[in-house]
Amino acid sequence: MYEYFKGELTNLEPTQAVIDCGGVGYLLEISINTYEALQHADTSHVKLYAHHVVREDAHQLYGFYDMAEREMFRLLISVNGVGNQTARMILSTLTVDELRNAITTQDVKKVQRAKGIGAKTAQRIVMELADKVGGAMATPSSMPTAATQSRDEAMSALIMLGFAKPAVEKLLTSTDWLNPDGSAMTVEEIIKIALQKL
Repeated sequence: MYEYFKGELTNLEPTQAVIDCGGVGYLLEISINTYEALQHADTSHVKLYAHHVVREDAHQLYGFYDMAEREMFRLLISVNGVGNQTARMILSTLTVDELRNAITTQDVKKVQRAKGIGAKTAQRIVMELADKVGGAMATPSSMPTAATQSRDEAMSALIMLGFAKPAVEKLLTSTDWLNPDGSAMTVEEIIKIALQKL
């Protein structure tokens, strides 16, 4: 229902932020990582990506500094036994890249660092999300990560250069296009590698 909120940051606490959008103040629940990012932001002009939760007794809004964190939040709450507050706690303990790396390397103990996460829940998170993080993290129905945005741009560029679309799609969708540190490769880096393989 809500994609993002853009406006003036009128109040900031470690777990909440209030953004004034055209005279209406929206209270958003946030992670510590988003809180830290907002501390260095221009308070007169901030943007938080939103996740809207509707319950019988309340409507809750969660805010995220970038789409990657929101996407990871949505993946976490898709795991049986992981609720909104638990997902926020995990994302307050680990960055998106740290959590992604912990899942891909099956580092259950790292996931357990988050308060209230037991061994069974951590194992469930690692097992259920192993095939969904990294390059496969974004599905057609979800918002693209930086990695998939770079990949899609590189795909368009290669097709415009004259390479066959099926071959380009097969190559570019077969890998994560992430650097060793978990960050997304640039469009230029992907194209250079692809040109060597096409």
